[in-house]
Amino acid sequence: MVATVSTVAYLGLEARAVEVQCQLVPGLPNFILVGLPDKAVAESRERVRNAIAAIGLSLPPKRITVNLSPADLPKEGSHFDLPIALALLGAMGVIDAETLAGYVVVGELGLDGRTAPSPGVLLAALHAGEQEMGLVCPVAQGAEAAWAGEVEVVAAPDLLSLLNHFKGTTALSAPQPGVVEAPVRGADLKQVKGQEVAKRALEIAAAGGHNLLMVGPPGAGKSLMASCLPGILPDMTPSEALESSMVASVAGTLEGGRISRARPFRSPHHSASMAALVGGGLKARPGEVSMAHLGVLFLDELPEFQRTVLDSLRQPLETGEVTVARANAHVTFPARVQLIAAMNPCRCGHLGDPALACSRAPRCAADYQAKVSGPLLDRIDLHVEVQAVTAADLVLPPPAEGSAEVAARVAAARSVQTARYAGTKVRTNAEVDGERLEAVAGPDEAGRQLLAQAAAAMKLSARGYTRVLRVARTIADLAGAERVGRVHVAEALSYRRRAPVN
Repeated sequence: MVATVSTVAYLGLEARAVEVQCQLVPGLPNFILVGLPDKAVAESRERVRNAIAAIGLSLPPKRITVNLSPADLPKEGSHFDLPIALALLGAMGVIDAETLAGYVVVGELGLDGRTAPSPGVLLAALHAGEQEMGLVCPVAQGAEAAWAGEVEVVAAPDLLSLLNHFKGTTALSAPQPGVVEAPVRGADLKQVKGQEVAKRALEIAAAGGHNLLMVGPPGAGKSLMASCLPGILPDMTPSEALESSMVASVAGTLEGGRISRARPFRSPHHSASMAALVGGGLKARPGEVSMAHLGVLFLDELPEFQRTVLDSLRQPLETGEVTVARANAHVTFPARVQLIAAMNPCRCGHLGDPALACSRAPRCAADYQAKVSGPLLDRIDLHVEVQAVTAADLVLPPPAEGSAEVAARVAAARSVQTARYAGTKVRTNAEVDGERLEAVAGPDEAGRQLLAQAAAAMKLSARGYTRVLRVARTIADLAGAERVGRVHVAEALSYRRRAPVN
């Protein structure tokens, strides 16, 4: 007799169906696990053996073979413990294997039989819903699994209570979805003194989902303005919150099933490796660019990142996804992010100030800015120079307009874009392709002429041309204009990258 239990293997944000098959045959006592398991899965034998012993049972003196099918699919993670244990108990006749036929099972086991959380339960629950099956998971992740919708979730604290549930002795209560956390707002724009140009660029970036680079001396307020961005971005829609939570579930950071409507804001240190930033590593985990999916990736001190690490962002910024290639699998993670970057104009940070600039100026500025490649800079829609804050600025009273007022204009512009791109996968102006942008919301004749002249004079690439048009469309949305006019194109062109310092 072969007892089977359904489970999943994770490849990026995809849950692949896996069947755990267990067979007991006469022979020398042995416990064999096959089906391309990694180290964590291979160690399941000892955890399962001790967990079964903890509920007062012992393994039969037979040859135990557990096969994870399909055998050529890599199996990673400790979530195979519980399905292996149930398949073994089914083969032993402790539980009716037919009872488990309608469930997908995931979860780690302790030596005492208790269940422990494992990454990816939300993906497993969504997979179970697609297959019209229920889900068995650890009790600590029942609230997370309940977000999958109309899926029967059995959240067990330990192996014994799970057996009693399926035998009808003691029923486990159905878990409720985790709480939706209220968005935590960061700094307020009222804290920023002066910097009107930079604040205007920040508003445009938030309204259209555009990438932004701020260049200025230390202490000018670049990091402060970046921290104000979460306070003016609109909350995620329910579908976006679920999509973002799927990434957090795979990464194992979705604690207690708590889902937030606030957009992610990730700020990795400049010492981050390529695997940390774009994903990868031994088990191909999502990187910072995927953890910031549908939110903001803030890179402070941009030139201090390794050149190869920065250039690895070029494809995700263009396509909205990251593909990690391995010899045995290709894993794809979503990476639709808004890049906000900040940098000093040169290594000393005081270019243009005769009293503070180093003796190598302006040559040091050219060397420092050359650490960031041109193709990456071409993918940044808005370039703004942040001037040093003067003493006169510091003594001024707080500005009358703060994050709340700016957030209202941003929300209005985003609602216009939502209506414009209804029925497509496009969410903001930053994601629309040039052809569709020209068709549904292109510039008028005066705007088109100015854009054509500027493209020739500034030697804009095809990508640069489209990005200027996207920014102009966002400026028009903020102004409530139906068509992109000459004034909108002119402002968009003012944010394009200037020639490098010589």
